[in-house]
Amino acid sequence: MKELKSEELRALYLGFFKDHGHGVIPSASLIPENDPTVLFTTAGMHPLVPYLLGEKHPAGTRLTDVQKCVRTGDIDDVGDNSHCTFFEMLGNWSLGDYFKKEAIAWSYEFLTSEKYLGIPVEKLAVSVFEGDADAPRDEESASIWAACGIPTDKIFYLPKKNNWWGPAGITGPCGPDTEMFIDTGKPKCSENCSPACDCGKYLEIWNDVFMQYFKNAEGKFEPLKQKNVDTGMGLERTLCILTGKNSVYETDLFADARAKIESLTGKAYGESEEITKAFRIVLDHMRTATFILGDRKGVTPSNVDQGYVLRRLIRRAVRYGRQLDLPEGSLGEIASVYVEKYANVYPELVENKQKILEELAKEEQKFSRTLKSGLKEFERTVSRLQGTEIDGQTAFRLYDTFGFPVEITQELAKEKGLTVDIEGFKACFQQHQAKSAAGSEQHFKCGLADNQEATTRLHTATHLLHAALRKILSPDCAQRGSNITAERLRFDFNFGRPMTKEEITAVEAFVNEAIQAKVPVTMEEMTVEEAKAAGAIGLFESKYGDKVKVYTMGAYSKEICGGPHAENTGDLGTFVITKEQSSSSGVRRIKAELK
Repeated sequence: MKELKSEELRALYLGFFKDHGHGVIPSASLIPENDPTVLFTTAGMHPLVPYLLGEKHPAGTRLTDVQKCVRTGDIDDVGDNSHCTFFEMLGNWSLGDYFKKEAIAWSYEFLTSEKYLGIPVEKLAVSVFEGDADAPRDEESASIWAACGIPTDKIFYLPKKNNWWGPAGITGPCGPDTEMFIDTGKPKCSENCSPACDCGKYLEIWNDVFMQYFKNAEGKFEPLKQKNVDTGMGLERTLCILTGKNSVYETDLFADARAKIESLTGKAYGESEEITKAFRIVLDHMRTATFILGDRKGVTPSNVDQGYVLRRLIRRAVRYGRQLDLPEGSLGEIASVYVEKYANVYPELVENKQKILEELAKEEQKFSRTLKSGLKEFERTVSRLQGTEIDGQTAFRLYDTFGFPVEITQELAKEKGLTVDIEGFKACFQQHQAKSAAGSEQHFKCGLADNQEATTRLHTATHLLHAALRKILSPDCAQRGSNITAERLRFDFNFGRPMTKEEITAVEAFVNEAIQAKVPVTMEEMTVEEAKAAGAIGLFESKYGDKVKVYTMGAYSKEICGGPHAENTGDLGTFVITKEQSSSSGVRRIKAELK
């Protein structure tokens, strides 16, 4: 196997698929565009949803990219060998073009060829869908793998929970997948040992999803008209496997930041389990915070949505940094290392470096005050304590309200000759996790299924709202986030003060005038330079490649977007702003409906 650095792996992957006729497209923003179902871009497919559903992509029917992703569902697991909240996903797609034969053959070639990853065939194992009442056994994929050179005893048939993707909601596109694994050479844990085991013998490296069915409202699986291929290879995990490292935190992606923390603290990564865990949490959370703050869509710490997740990451980094004796005010130094590491791949980090450093400094300062409040609360708790044990509920309140990790509560308690009810704390924590999971369930679905008429109309209305804000408030107003459900739209934009009642009324009037004008919604494909020259607004980093789609609504709006849209503004109804409020520092939020 080749020992590659991150820069080499990205270039190798994109170059391979470019040579196989794929258009190389840049990473989309971490903040999803008009997708109500996720807080962040959690997979390479999210920005491509309209095209997987049949819209034409300007770069063609074969695409490849390296997509920035954030997943925070496992935030409490960060600190082990593999969990990360930010990661990069190497992906390639067929939008109704090639299917299983080509996708599998190319996966095999990239994995095994000495020109690329050079993994010995004997170290590979694959899994395919075993079949059930909904869809047949995937003998086609198995036979292609066998023809490539994978021995039949290394081809495993596994059920839906292992080898099936989707649908994202109750209905929608779905299909079998085939997954690729590295056989570590460890002995089998049992006679039935397979890639479905967690024994550590098999490490997943790549996944090819074959979207070939549509699950309808009756629960039946029908063949899709446009069959797609959606693949994903995690950059961090692949680097870890290729370099033989025990942890993703030991790859080149984290080396410079790790060295910076060591120089700031005098502590060494690996010197103890506790120190290593704290290192990993600070390394991960600061990388993720740097990317969220440095994103072109401008998220900052707040108490809602993406801003809340960002705040939690920064504060968690501060808490674990204290365990390392990380000097107060040094988060910016770690962030600067990441900006430099990723500068050539993600130039937006360099462009937004000042903002990254300022927001980190502000948040760190705020949380330092919160920690002081927590210490006072701890002292009050001890003064009221009857007995020698702090109960689990109190320990959890210190964690949840004041940001105290239970380890700090234990250390403080030990100094006073007290103990902490850890089992009681764990019970409260698990109850909190269950409530959080239930409350955020829809935020971790994919938006593939949510393409109904109501959301399409509201999406179109956001263009008119954006134009109205630029006309009535300031030409500098720009979108900072958008979230649409079937019932309402939510639109974030940069503006330094609350809107007046008169301004809200004027914005509503502008949008409704455009609706009443009943102008057609037209679309043209053009280069980014042509779009700029035509006066289109939008984020010109363009996730679409060399060409973009520009949607025009008469003289009212001209904007770069990926769709979908109504055909005529007259189809929208009556636009009503229901709320205008602060989203975060310098960012306002409008909620509106179409009646």
